[in-house]
Amino acid sequence: MMNVLVRYQIRGKSGKEIAASIEDAIRSGRLGPAQRLPPIRDLAANLRVSPATVASAYRAMRTRGLIRGSGRRGTVVNHRPPLATPITPAIPAGVRDLANGNPDLAMLPRLGEIVGRLECPPRLYGAAANREDLLRLAKRQFAADGIATGEVAVLSGAMDALERILTAHLRPGDAVGIEDPSYSGTLDLIAALGYAAEPIAIDEYGPAPAAIKSALKAGVRAVVITPRGQNPTGAALDRKRAMELRAAMAANPELLIVEDDFAGPVAGVPAMTAIDRGRERWAIIRSVSKALGPDLRIAITTGDALTIARVEGMQRLGPRWVSHILQEALVAIWSDAKIARTVKLASRTYTERREAVIAALAAEGIKAYGRSGLNVWIPVREETTAIQSLLDSGWALRAGERFRIRAGPGIRATVAALPVEDAPRLARDIASALRPRALATAV
Repeated sequence: MMNVLVRYQIRGKSGKEIAASIEDAIRSGRLGPAQRLPPIRDLAANLRVSPATVASAYRAMRTRGLIRGSGRRGTVVNHRPPLATPITPAIPAGVRDLANGNPDLAMLPRLGEIVGRLECPPRLYGAAANREDLLRLAKRQFAADGIATGEVAVLSGAMDALERILTAHLRPGDAVGIEDPSYSGTLDLIAALGYAAEPIAIDEYGPAPAAIKSALKAGVRAVVITPRGQNPTGAALDRKRAMELRAAMAANPELLIVEDDFAGPVAGVPAMTAIDRGRERWAIIRSVSKALGPDLRIAITTGDALTIARVEGMQRLGPRWVSHILQEALVAIWSDAKIARTVKLASRTYTERREAVIAALAAEGIKAYGRSGLNVWIPVREETTAIQSLLDSGWALRAGERFRIRAGPGIRATVAALPVEDAPRLARDIASALRPRALATAV
């Protein structure tokens, strides 16, 4: 234990001092993601303080989302704590990057010509936060997908929207139902906000109705659902599942339901929603990052009047509005027929590449998941060995640990930029990495 204290330079006599020294170790990289902290009594004995003092330090760091409980492993550093930390190592030269979660750069529309035509008149304090023409276009898109719109807000990306929606209704300590596995950023955000993540098992059609009911019994105050393009599994609601989820949540009118439709038009399947018309508290988020590029930091959010009013109220106390330069650009982009064709082509291309990888894996006897979106999820027995073996074969994939709470292990391949003709080679190398181990059989 003394070696641990020396290595990470944990010190202090008060809870505040101990927490500050551990935070410094995380910030500097001496303590990395998922690394285990000393048990409370052991650390207290070595620092010659009371266990209550160490417990108060750990409690403060949990509240800030720096650390979390990890069952028998004890207390560990969060995978992505809300703190500037050293950048993760770069992928070695010559290795194909299927770990990044990005859309294909070649499938993103070139926006220079449109940006060059923008008028961008100066905006002053006191002007309307959102462009009316952008709100009209957004409502038209929701209506075209059969989704009734409430009030509409313009926010700085999907994660900004999710944070503002949750904090509009929840307090630290509240339980939030979250898909398992789920996007690591969502898990990290929930931890950073001090909420308790309640895992909801999913299959290729999204959250299992029985798991939703279990989460409701556990007292969740909000549920976050990805209706299509789910990261990491590619799950997507169909009409049957959407209706089942509506029925499962109907008896809880006070439940906040948030749908994060981050992939939107490039998910490769039609839009569906599990939100009943007339529900008391709800919101649907649509980011443009996957279709138009991550640097266009806009997410359109529709929801009930109170939720949107609270979201916009807090927005006005911070950044006040999303840049009207970006809003004007999005209006021009959404009004351009050529870009609309590019987005449709991207959706078809992502679908072809995803299906090619799943078919190639099936030919190798490997079950994989990816009904929509940019990723393919492959259940495995042991993640670390598979990831290292694939790295040796020239492929960088993402281990599933960062996406899971109770779900079985797996690895994620972002196949958005993988040509169809490369799918068989990837499948063969995955099969080689997994042999002779047997595969798990379900998400």
